[in-house]
Amino acid sequence: MSAPSSAPTSPSAAPAGPSTAPGSPGSPGSPAGSSDQEHDQAQAQTRPQSPAARLRADLRARLAPRTRLLTRLLTRLPRWSTLPACAALGALAGGTYGLLQTPEYTATSYVVAVPQSRTDPATALGFAQAYGKVATQLAVLGDAQVAARVSPGELQSRVKVATSPDAPMISVAASATRPDDAATLANAVSRALTTSANHTKNSTQVKLLPFSRAVEPTAPSTLSAPVSTLVGLCAGGLLGGLVLLVRPRGGARPAPGAAVPGPASAEVRGGA
Repeated sequence: MSAPSSAPTSPSAAPAGPSTAPGSPGSPGSPAGSSDQEHDQAQAQTRPQSPAARLRADLRARLAPRTRLLTRLLTRLPRWSTLPACAALGALAGGTYGLLQTPEYTATSYVVAVPQSRTDPATALGFAQAYGKVATQLAVLGDAQVAARVSPGELQSRVKVATSPDAPMISVAASATRPDDAATLANAVSRALTTSANHTKNSTQVKLLPFSRAVEPTAPSTLSAPVSTLVGLCAGGLLGGLVLLVRPRGGARPAPGAAVPGPASAEVRGGA
């Protein structure tokens, strides 16, 4: 009776290494790995937040219902309501600006260039244009700051000088928050310009003379509250009309195109 023979073992066969099963603790998808992630998330949630983060979260939670209500109300409004809403907002903004702004007054004085004997009148016109360009320079305004009781830099920002292309005349306009201050500034600059130009009248043969003194204005030169309200109303209405033009219609649907029959099959053509 022969003994059972065992199968020969190949010398090249090596013992298999330890395999990691899907459910083993070392695998990424194991229950132990998922429990670690849940533990980290729980720690992040229980971590104390900063006061600023808590305040933002509280404000967000309080404003969320109001934001949803406002969005629901705005979506229910008719499409044409944009125009009166924008017009009302513009009128409100214009009226507020007209009430809060500081009124300014503007006074204007005039200086004329007079040619001397045997001098062409066109020469006086040319010198009037030249004097108008240098009227707001510091060399001229330095003499006016004493009478105006302001600095030369402030005079430059408050005074506007203009000339005429067909008359040898210079206008000096000054703005201030008080009528008497505006008249004082305009007359001081005109006097300083006349004095500075007449220093060279013997060489230029042109003399500057005061033509009209500035008087105290009776009304401000800035827009009043009713006018600014009207301007804001018009601007808001224009903006609302533009919004209506570019805003797509909510209920408009593209009309479905007519169905085009497809080509007949070979069997249908053969049967016909």
